[in-house]
Amino acid sequence: MNAECVLDARNTVGESPVWDSSRQCLWWVDIPAQQLWCWNSSSGVARHWSTPEATGCVALIDGSEGLPHGQWLAAMQTGVARLTPNGDGMVQCDWQASMDMPEPGMRFNDGRCDRQGRLRAGTMVMDMALGRASGQLCALKGHQLHVLMGGLLTPNGMAFSPDGRTMYLSDSHPNAQQVWAFDYDTDTGTPHQRRHFIDFTQLPGRPDGAAIDEDGCYWICGNDAGMVHRFTPSGRLDRSLTVPVKKPAMCAFGGADMATLFVTSIRPAGDLSDQPLAGGVFALQPGVRGLDEPKWVS
Repeated sequence: MNAECVLDARNTVGESPVWDSSRQCLWWVDIPAQQLWCWNSSSGVARHWSTPEATGCVALIDGSEGLPHGQWLAAMQTGVARLTPNGDGMVQCDWQASMDMPEPGMRFNDGRCDRQGRLRAGTMVMDMALGRASGQLCALKGHQLHVLMGGLLTPNGMAFSPDGRTMYLSDSHPNAQQVWAFDYDTDTGTPHQRRHFIDFTQLPGRPDGAAIDEDGCYWICGNDAGMVHRFTPSGRLDRSLTVPVKKPAMCAFGGADMATLFVTSIRPAGDLSDQPLAGGVFALQPGVRGLDEPKWVS
């Protein structure tokens, strides 16, 4: 299957793609560049906005459809903020909650809203070479962040089953490379009954960002391997698709019929002659449809 490069964005770390069905646009972030990106599928035009901090993940805010660029809930370096992109390339930033990190040099990483519209996001130590398991899975409730789980290196790969009763979470650090499944209490928004879902040490790449299709299958980027893997709800590897870059970062379903799998990527330093499109955004047609991304309900 050929992967189409829809935008040679040259993102340093392209992450958290979210399909905005009301505008038929794909949104994502470039974490170290401190940018929020948008690509219009009709015009092919892309633009980006500067953010005040590095942003790990974003979620569209429910009820913001009437604004030109919507409003976004962003889990950033020191907390969670409401971002309103303006016409001048800047964003209005309204802080919702601050985060007391366990140690210096941390930020939010991967996250999304559950099926009820509640934000769940993980934190990590930015210098992965330190190998510190200080990362936490956090829940936003009102104007406070609550820790649901600790002991994580690089939390990633969060996704929820179509019925919302299973939560998936990966740890993409080279010392971990695991994906877990949890029973998820949709009333309280808490995961429990943690169990191994995928041992990525036996597979190409490290487990990075993920998405769920309408069949309940789990799609996850194989970072360092140039692949996107699909697993059935039982944890069986169903198929692997390739992209022309080594570090796909996260995938998301979108398009007019939710049948396109978009993949953001990382542009590492050094010789890129064998992957000139690294940091780009790619589109695959996997033959299955995805689900609309839940919006944040304040």
